[in-house]
Amino acid sequence: MAIQRSVTHKLIHAHLLEGDMTPGQEIGLRIDQTLTQDATGTLVMLELEAMGLERVQTEVSVQYVDHNMLQTDFKNPDDHLFLHSACQHFGIWYSRPGNGVSHAVHMERFGKPGKSLAGSDSHTPAAGSMGMLAFGSGGLDIAFIMAGEPLYLKMPKVLGVELVGTLPAWVSAKDVVLEMLRRYNVKGCRGMIVEYHGPGLANLSAMDRHVIANMGAELGATTTVFPSDAETRRFLKAQQREADWQELVADPDAPYDVVDRIDLSTLVPLIACPSSPGNVVPVREVEGRPIYQSYIGSSANPGLRDFWITAEIVKGRRAHDRVSLDINPTSRALIENLAKLGSFQQLIAAGARFHQAGCNGCIGMGQAPATNQISLRTVPRNFPGRSGTKDDLVYLVSPETAAASALTGHITDPRDLEKLFGMSCPTFREPAEQAINRDILAPPASSPGVSLQRGPNIKALPQFDDLNDFYVVPALLKVGDNVSTDEILMAGSKALPFRSNIPAISQYAYFAIDEGFAPRAHVAKERWGGHVIVAGDNYAQGSSREHAALAPRYLGQVAVIAKSYARIGWQNLANFGILPLEFVDPKDYDAIEQDDIFAFDDLRLAVASGEVIVARNQRLRSEIRLVHRLSERQVRALLAGGLINQFRQQHLLETPIE
Repeated sequence: MAIQRSVTHKLIHAHLLEGDMTPGQEIGLRIDQTLTQDATGTLVMLELEAMGLERVQTEVSVQYVDHNMLQTDFKNPDDHLFLHSACQHFGIWYSRPGNGVSHAVHMERFGKPGKSLAGSDSHTPAAGSMGMLAFGSGGLDIAFIMAGEPLYLKMPKVLGVELVGTLPAWVSAKDVVLEMLRRYNVKGCRGMIVEYHGPGLANLSAMDRHVIANMGAELGATTTVFPSDAETRRFLKAQQREADWQELVADPDAPYDVVDRIDLSTLVPLIACPSSPGNVVPVREVEGRPIYQSYIGSSANPGLRDFWITAEIVKGRRAHDRVSLDINPTSRALIENLAKLGSFQQLIAAGARFHQAGCNGCIGMGQAPATNQISLRTVPRNFPGRSGTKDDLVYLVSPETAAASALTGHITDPRDLEKLFGMSCPTFREPAEQAINRDILAPPASSPGVSLQRGPNIKALPQFDDLNDFYVVPALLKVGDNVSTDEILMAGSKALPFRSNIPAISQYAYFAIDEGFAPRAHVAKERWGGHVIVAGDNYAQGSSREHAALAPRYLGQVAVIAKSYARIGWQNLANFGILPLEFVDPKDYDAIEQDDIFAFDDLRLAVASGEVIVARNQRLRSEIRLVHRLSERQVRALLAGGLINQFRQQHLLETPIE
């Protein structure tokens, strides 16, 4: 009898190189495509250079410039030139500044059902919307994949979510994923792939599915998967790529490890309140609160429909005089299509502020809200300070809620537009002909003699020592649950221009939590030889930005002691030689105070053997028991001081990392 498989299991089975499909076991997957963006891609290119790679080994690798386009001095434009030269050197496609947000553009130009994709951006799973197996990961993992290595991860369980019914008027795909966040919060889907199936899919477009798959990252999910069906085929036909379509659906009796069901017809407009994507309530519960900003765009709502419906809602009206209506288009092609439909003019006439195509305010690069003022955003995340304003009040909403609230000046359930303005919910119909995004530069067939073009802000990667046997180090910081990578290494226009300069960007480590952390870490490194930090559950959730491991490592971080970790953050720690430890008894967390001194003995042996690791708290004169959950492969790299050290040792590289 033939094995009945879900779409997820079909994709993993087709790409499995190492291990078996037992949940919790490490597997190695063949990756067909990679995606890098400029906030993480500069390090990836430096890592490829350090590895001595001549040309990427994947079917397709694409470098996008969408995050750091705010050119207040030379740093960002210098990095753009560096990335372009690196693409020419290594054989990578290059999407120029202003061309568009990576996830939507990649789906349009390169996405293929049945293929695998890994990206140095945590929202890479958006490509799961079209039947791809797509993972976000740290940049070093992506560099190794580009060199022809597998992607390693622990085999997830599969959560099968059956969708039935049809979305009501004024409710859209953003409300579907907000409903998932209402049910599971930001860590409820860790160790799982979310696969959507059922008759309700017929009512969700490919870009609707992109919205849901994109924000699966906020659930803690390893990735999100949709089938490739007639809607996927329609999408690819509109992009003039119908030949790339193949059907990929679950077998009729495919089993799932966990199951759930959403009746789309019962959903209402939802909103994630500050400052977590999991803090979800119906809009009705918070309506009436005055707003300062209404922001449309980002990888979480990138489709033509999302901007079109905003334009239809505000057509013939003006945004409230207290509200900044910010439009962040997803690509140049989208702007062309908005212009053809008349939506561009409608938005401008309504008082909207148009920004260049890219991530922009989503990553804190412009459009920062005023202090203690409410900003409604269609972005995927509202972690504290991510907007660029320390005391921000960011709510995550659908385009319908954002547009309705822009008109009234306060949080408004879009269903109220019917009584306020006599407005029926606009119905979007995809135009038969659309502008196609072709402004991506192909790599040369070969690239002998192409050198990397470096500006003065691009520095060599730092070199790190192996893990020692003995440490006596302070717990330099104690933090709570769900600390995000934005809090570990801040985003925004102040810090991210130093993304290719680790000594400089390290000064912003934990800045959102403790502005004095970096100076204290320098002192601890001189006096003690390093430090550890103590954390609660789900440490390092959010962005795949490996700077959140690399910068603390530069400052002397030896280990993190946490109750639990987010997947990518955990993997990045190990990649750069920081030991990710977990409490055997989570209650031990409560007794620890910041600046407690911990002593570790025979650490290398304990790590290698997988034994319980004992740390002695010198203030309490007590011991805490710790474990790691690293694979044998990860342990070897960690003992060597990180993956790059291990690679250099294996290949007997004698030259310093450049």
